[in-house]
Amino acid sequence: MTSRLQTPFDSVENAHQYVQLLVEAIAEAKSEITTDLDLATKAKLERRVQAMQIVQFKLEKLEQHLKTSSRLLNDLRSLRRLLLEERLLDSHSAPAPVAPDHNSAA
Repeated sequence: MTSRLQTPFDSVENAHQYVQLLVEAIAEAKSEITTDLDLATKAKLERRVQAMQIVQFKLEKLEQHLKTSSRLLNDLRSLRRLLLEERLLDSHSAPAPVAPDHNSAA
């Protein structure tokens, strides 16, 4: 029996979880950069401070994009559930097709 290898993009749910993990990693990196930036500022390492400020800016932008992606994936999950429920309701409420009666005369 072969099982299909799951990747972060096998489903919308997996992609959403993956993006959430990335958001958490970015938050952690931002925290570390803030600490390093404080140390570089105290040590008066101007060039390093400027570089870290750029890193901070880029991490902020990346975090915003990932949060937007997370919301979009969540919307897609909700819409898929809505469509699947509608499909299930349609299949349950649709009358069964009636077979034509070949024995009766018209």
